[in-house]
Amino acid sequence: MADSSVDVIEGCRLPVLRKNQENEDEWPLAEILSVKEIPGRKLYYVHYIDFNKRLDEWVTPERLDMKKLQFPKKEAKTPTKNGLPGSRPSSPEREVRKSLDLNLQTATAPSRGKTLPTPKRKAESVSLATQVSPATPVPSLPGLAEASQVSVYPAVRDTNTFNLKSNAHDDHEQLTSLTTNGTARRPMPNQPGRKRKQPPNCGGTDEDSQDSSDGIPSAPRMTGSLVSDRSHDDIVTRMKNIDCIELGRHRLKPWYFSPYPQELTTLPILYLCEFCLKYLKSLKCLQRHLTKCNLRHPPGNEIYRKGTISFFEIDGRKNKTYSQNLCLLAKCFLDHKTLYYDTDPFLFYVMTEYDSKGFHIVGYFSKEKESTEDYNVACILTLPPYQRRGYGKLLIEFSYELSKVEGKTGTPEKPLSDLGLLSYRSYWSQTILEILMDLKPDNGERPQITINEISEITSVKKEDVISTLQYLNLINYYKGQYILTLSEDIVEGHERAMQKRHLPIDPKCLHFTPKDWSKRGKW
Repeated sequence: MADSSVDVIEGCRLPVLRKNQENEDEWPLAEILSVKEIPGRKLYYVHYIDFNKRLDEWVTPERLDMKKLQFPKKEAKTPTKNGLPGSRPSSPEREVRKSLDLNLQTATAPSRGKTLPTPKRKAESVSLATQVSPATPVPSLPGLAEASQVSVYPAVRDTNTFNLKSNAHDDHEQLTSLTTNGTARRPMPNQPGRKRKQPPNCGGTDEDSQDSSDGIPSAPRMTGSLVSDRSHDDIVTRMKNIDCIELGRHRLKPWYFSPYPQELTTLPILYLCEFCLKYLKSLKCLQRHLTKCNLRHPPGNEIYRKGTISFFEIDGRKNKTYSQNLCLLAKCFLDHKTLYYDTDPFLFYVMTEYDSKGFHIVGYFSKEKESTEDYNVACILTLPPYQRRGYGKLLIEFSYELSKVEGKTGTPEKPLSDLGLLSYRSYWSQTILEILMDLKPDNGERPQITINEISEITSVKKEDVISTLQYLNLINYYKGQYILTLSEDIVEGHERAMQKRHLPIDPKCLHFTPKDWSKRGKW
């Protein structure tokens, strides 16, 4: 459908042919991000509007519907960002987004005179609860601050009901922050924190932001691995720069940009040692490296082993090269976090699968050594060859087991990716439902449990407990008090889900001693 007489430039929008999950043709609207010429024809790098960036791809002119081509709107002045020329021409709807950004920057600027970056799209700045199920109705809960204890009613036909009352003053502040859409608000104070080094091309986007209220994104945190400098969100970092990665017996197709050295981005395949994660430019270089590499497992301490599954704890300061290589690999599949070369403040927990050749990396999560906001996960990833096999929930469960040993409640750093949010919401739901279903009547009376007790048993933070109960639509108002209702559908769905979990963490196999990092000057 391409018309050779029309010059398609960056910023144009038009329908592009692609295959959907059912392998059927569809023509979603896409934006042209880049154009390149190869001998004989042009190729166009497109981003499908309202689709995840991991679906971005190079397409041929035959897949473009030129009849519905939309050119970018011309502007009187070159768009600027922080006083510098913009990285690309304007496209439709960008003016609306720009005005939104300016308003939000003004609203969220700290008193110290620094302007903090904000997410570009309002649609990406939705809350944790509403992002999962916008259509799920959640009742207004005015007065839930006085209702944090759960008691069980006798089963009525197909439901089990629980009653909410308060017995803890410290629940008041958490519960009063609930809104009618199920969002658990939490004020985000500005924290200057530690300054981190960041390479020029080291970018990440702030999509799927969940720490927001009423659609207005809160200021990004100034600590941890979340701080995302939007000045690097340009055409270069929006495009995948690695075609293929060979890691052990797997070949991976990256989803997003990762700041590997520029000279490696032109290679058809980037080779990685699956044990030390060193990147090499050819198979011959990899084979030569393997004769000298003595590692057959990640560096660090093995703190868990059951069957073929092991977890290794890696200090980002003691094993800096491995940690940086791990971050580079992870950035290929994580678009919502900023990558830091300064790995000193982080611990990395790498999950492996063992066979006769060694311990093969399956996934990992990182966490700050000192978190002022009770974050027990900074970044979390299951590598694509191991996804949809239960390893994601195993990583999540392991992070909470560590929190239990530390005697803390924890929550993952926001924003979560779309897949990460689904995994966490599923884990929270299954864990909380398991506790509620195990409650037994006490002397013929309805059993009772407080939200605090659920949080202490699971190490899941109270905000996450509350938002999960609302997501499941369990909270109802009955005879002057708040109750939780478990329908047969929820119970049956939970039992089916638990039958599929074949990889639970066994606390007896965990050998972990938490360290007090506050007493260590340089970690």
